[in-house]
Amino acid sequence: MKYQFFFIFLFLSLTIFSQINPDNITIIRDQWGVPHIYAKTDAEVAYGLAWAAAEDDFKTIQETLLPLRGKLGIHKGVEGAILDFAVEVIDVHPLVEGKYESDISPEFKKILDAYAAGMNDYAKKHPKEVLIKKLFPVNGKDVIKGYVLALTLLSSVQDDLGRIISGKIGLFEKNTPTGSNAFALNSNKTKDGQTYLAINPHQPLEGPYSWYEAHLVSEEGLNVLGATLLGGMHIFVGANENLAWTHTVNHPDFADVYKLEMHKTEKDKYFFDGKWETLEMRKVKLKVKFLGIKIGVKRKIYRSKHGVVLKSKNGNFYAIRFPANHTIGGAEQWYKMNKAKNFKEFKSAVSRLGVPTTNLMYADNQDNIFYVGLGLFPKRNPKYDWKSVLPGHTSEVVWEPDFQSFDKLVQYHNPSSGYLGNCNHTPFNASAPEDNIAPTTIDPTMGYMTGDNNRSLRYHYLMSQKGKISYEEFKEIKFDAKWHTPAHVYSYPNLETLLHLEPKKYPELSDCIRHLNQWDRDTGANSIGAAIFSLTIFYIQKELKKKGIFPNEFPMSEAFVIEMLQKTKKHLKKHFKTVDVPLGELQRHIRGDKSIPIWGTPNVIAAMHGLPHKKGRFKIFAGESYVSLVRFTDEGTQIESIVPYGASNHPESPHYDDQMEMYSRHELKKMSLKKEEVLKSATRTYHPK
Repeated sequence: MKYQFFFIFLFLSLTIFSQINPDNITIIRDQWGVPHIYAKTDAEVAYGLAWAAAEDDFKTIQETLLPLRGKLGIHKGVEGAILDFAVEVIDVHPLVEGKYESDISPEFKKILDAYAAGMNDYAKKHPKEVLIKKLFPVNGKDVIKGYVLALTLLSSVQDDLGRIISGKIGLFEKNTPTGSNAFALNSNKTKDGQTYLAINPHQPLEGPYSWYEAHLVSEEGLNVLGATLLGGMHIFVGANENLAWTHTVNHPDFADVYKLEMHKTEKDKYFFDGKWETLEMRKVKLKVKFLGIKIGVKRKIYRSKHGVVLKSKNGNFYAIRFPANHTIGGAEQWYKMNKAKNFKEFKSAVSRLGVPTTNLMYADNQDNIFYVGLGLFPKRNPKYDWKSVLPGHTSEVVWEPDFQSFDKLVQYHNPSSGYLGNCNHTPFNASAPEDNIAPTTIDPTMGYMTGDNNRSLRYHYLMSQKGKISYEEFKEIKFDAKWHTPAHVYSYPNLETLLHLEPKKYPELSDCIRHLNQWDRDTGANSIGAAIFSLTIFYIQKELKKKGIFPNEFPMSEAFVIEMLQKTKKHLKKHFKTVDVPLGELQRHIRGDKSIPIWGTPNVIAAMHGLPHKKGRFKIFAGESYVSLVRFTDEGTQIESIVPYGASNHPESPHYDDQMEMYSRHELKKMSLKKEEVLKSATRTYHPK
């Protein structure tokens, strides 16, 4: 009987796949290897995108699918098993299985199945590239499951899960800012009267959360160019002929944690609304590769009336409830955003709230700029402090999946100043002071953050110093790599201590201190002060992590800063024989045999994050992961972009590293939505087969 069902499934799968004729799809590779995909229908374009992306990085695409099969642990060991476990904790499978038929439109299901077909057909044609047996075929539901997992993790739920398991829940504040910038200007702020958008996400430069650039065109009204994540079947951040948008990670209160009152003698009993309830329990078997051997590991997942329950190392039981696993509409929302022709259509797509997190920044050819702090927010009881650990004994804190409407979110449309910006900071400082929204006008239970960071303060300072700005000045702001004065980092509230030490007081460190005293706060590749500063921050982070201390609750004393600066000097003398080391010598942009000096530190607008590599140097692994500057002119949408390496993840490809030099020099390549322009730089035209 089981074989009968298998052949029925196979027949249905082949029936779906046969609806896509690869001869109807044309992929044009430009001089940079970027795929421009043309077809009659949106579904055919989706198939072509899956195929093109698989050609360039099929391994990473598969790594986004493996957790859905519980097999990433087999491929990547313990690191992968964590994501396998997350799929179970988030309830990805029951959520999608329960909502797919009702919440996904018939039109979009065809596109999802076509995208899945593209991956399946590539796998059939290239079986040696398949990482794990039985991963394929995948279907439209699998694609949606991948979105649910990614969007839930994007809402930082894993941070609370980690704190619960470690026993440190309640010790940390929420809303720890991370990367990405988004800037929008209209004619009130630009010298040429044009509208600009800076698309500037800060993500890992490689792996499942790195960006893939593509151009999608159909005869059904699709013409959009930008970047997607591998495994994504549309453009996540980009531009079409009429409008452009981008995202940054935001940090409202997206998860609620409850401490359960457990019975002292009866196992798995918790107190709730005046009586003892029993936790539901199920066992999850994870498979993990260790020293080349597959090992089965069993884990228990509990569930209460609040949601999933985990046992902490301190012996307490905590429940966690989050809105992100109550919707599966993110992919279809982005598809509608890709196809929107004007602000009204775009806003209608966004108001679906299928994307349960992120800030969104927008600009268009009608001089509109727009910003909204997206979020799927439950209607919470205002008598409780939702940023703290909540009492688990009452239903008063267990919200229903009845969420705040789009119009309740923080949003700006065409402020008089003519500019908007977000650098993962508070949405209440998005424009000039006179245009900013007061926090008191927004429901406080949403938990929007109210703090700034070094990037946001620097951006608003630069905008306040200028009247109307030119496009070249806009570029300079986007690529600005200076620390603000005073330096402001959420994690290190008194970082200025490091920059104002007295050389005479610490003669053994006077050479390092003088460099820091004289540093102009620019993190260019030639800066010695930037190297000393960056390396000291690295040792501060390392030491606090070792102590198990969350940075923003550790006011750094001068003695502690000196201790870390001593580590910096020791490092530089050991590996470079001198403290006079430029930042670009300390940190490198590396792929294969190519190693290039690189600018930047964390927390500057053009941010860079490095990890220890070889011989005392650091390799950049995250930061400026995709840059695209968009202008709306009388000649149409003008786009310039750059990626850190190139379009391909294959070392033998000429596009494996062909954008690295331009990237290191803050140069952008011109891109176009017009087919006649694409054909001028075409190096290969073919069908996906």
